[in-house]
Amino acid sequence: MAERTEAAGYTGTARSLHWLILLLLIIQFTIGWLMPDIKRDTPVTTLIGLHFSFGILILVIAVIRLVYRLTHGEPRPEDGVPPWQTASARIIHWLLYLLLFLVPVLGWMNASWRGMPVTAFGLFQMPRLVAAHANGWGWTGGVHMLLADYAILGLVGLHVLVALYHYFVRRDGYCGECCRVCEGAELDT
Repeated sequence: MAERTEAAGYTGTARSLHWLILLLLIIQFTIGWLMPDIKRDTPVTTLIGLHFSFGILILVIAVIRLVYRLTHGEPRPEDGVPPWQTASARIIHWLLYLLLFLVPVLGWMNASWRGMPVTAFGLFQMPRLVAAHANGWGWTGGVHMLLADYAILGLVGLHVLVALYHYFVRRDGYCGECCRVCEGAELDT
């Protein structure tokens, strides 16, 4: 992995990908909560089709983000940040990357298992990952929902809490490396 040594922090591209993923997750969770429960014979409605489409888009942007991260590295830790916090931040980031791949793929597998066509905004159809109603794949929908609702939301929430900790408790202006709005700001709290 490339290691960046300048103190400038994450690049504009890395920050843009970070906020794009967040925006897509907000849209995806909103659609997921509004769409009907998917049961045995549920038809693919507009909301379900959009949920599939945004899942594909999240997967594509996550691949781009991971390739960018692997080729550009990460900024060195801020001075004064204890090593355990740096290690924790890396673990949380890598778990989020894993979930950004795993959750959409599990959803795609479940749609395939249910015999539902997965299309990207009506432009093209994705290949089936498993045969319709193949033995042993019914679990994918439940795990997709559990990981999305608890693991992704939990880690994103933790990520936000840590940024707020840096802003309000440490008062270091750090506020998370991807939030340039706070960095270097006067802290008048």
